[in-house]
Amino acid sequence: MSAVAPSRLALLTRLRCSIFQTAYNPTSIRTGAKYLRARLRGPSMVNYYPVQLSISEARKMFPKFDAIDFQEQERVEDVEARKARGKGTPRKARSKDESRRTKRRR
Repeated sequence: MSAVAPSRLALLTRLRCSIFQTAYNPTSIRTGAKYLRARLRGPSMVNYYPVQLSISEARKMFPKFDAIDFQEQERVEDVEARKARGKGTPRKARSKDESRRTKRRR
């Protein structure tokens, strides 16, 4: 019984990988192939959670149906109250002279 040469075994492994379409990795370096071959989780997660229809989307789909979106109404009132107290968003600069950055550099 004679032993098979390591080079012959390497050739056999390479041929086996080409036949069965697997990755030839003689040095056992981590390649991440296990994770790349794994089934994608995203589609099944999307199917698991039900689609929640909001009031604003329902109003867009059915314009004749008069529904009041209390959350949106409360948000608008809060924004108006903040603006009245001077806590609203800053105005957008129309030119470079109105920009806060140029005022800070001078």
